[in-house]
Amino acid sequence: MDPTEQGRVGGTPDYRYSLANERTFLAWTRTSLALIAGGLAIANLLPEFGLPYLREGLAVALMLLGGVVAVRAVDHWSRNERAIRLGQPLPVSRFPAVLAILLGLGALVLIVATVIGFRH
Repeated sequence: MDPTEQGRVGGTPDYRYSLANERTFLAWTRTSLALIAGGLAIANLLPEFGLPYLREGLAVALMLLGGVVAVRAVDHWSRNERAIRLGQPLPVSRFPAVLAILLGLGALVLIVATVIGFRH
């Protein structure tokens, strides 16, 4: 939902719900920034791993994931705000679980790369 159209959908909700939704949006935004910063840190601070381009691949993957999280945060906030204003149940999202799985897999790749890197 376009933020400028928020006031035209449904009724005015209890402001505490809208503010809680906004805090959740800000938390997702911080997560996005942390992922992007982590990608930059990997690209600029970590030494090369034993596998060619692994460091760059992980850095780009984290930065892309950070961008996806930022876009998803806006969508999540908008869908929740619409549901709040219409008095409907909040929409279900699988995105937090998907993000956790992707980060877990990324951590596993980093662990393996670190072990392989120390052998060379």
